[in-house]
Amino acid sequence: MGSLRRGLMLATLPTAVWAEVCDKERSGWDGTPVTAVGEAIALFSNPVTLVLLLVTALAIRFRSQWGALAVCVAWTGWVSLIAFVDTGGIRSAALAEGCIGSPTLFIVIACTLCVAAVLYTAPRPAKE
Repeated sequence: MGSLRRGLMLATLPTAVWAEVCDKERSGWDGTPVTAVGEAIALFSNPVTLVLLLVTALAIRFRSQWGALAVCVAWTGWVSLIAFVDTGGIRSAALAEGCIGSPTLFIVIACTLCVAAVLYTAPRPAKE
């Protein structure tokens, strides 16, 4: 049992492979662990996210129900790519190393934007 515990401890130590992961994922990483707020800022500065924010603002500005639906589908696809796609375990290794934070705050804000867009563009009750 002792050798198993020692082996598990050694398996969790950072290795050269993990260090290369952080160079690939976040080249300017300074070594401090990334928080959920820092990860949300990094994800919101992504060009895809900026385009989604612009399209969301346009759908809300013009009160387009179909636009809000399309925006929600696009946000769902983008959030799914961020949360579920992990090619070769790179993202999970970067999370373990600390150069990538949890995307939870980003996902919550994206869901809030979708709910707000749907509710704002919902049909108004007829005035009598």
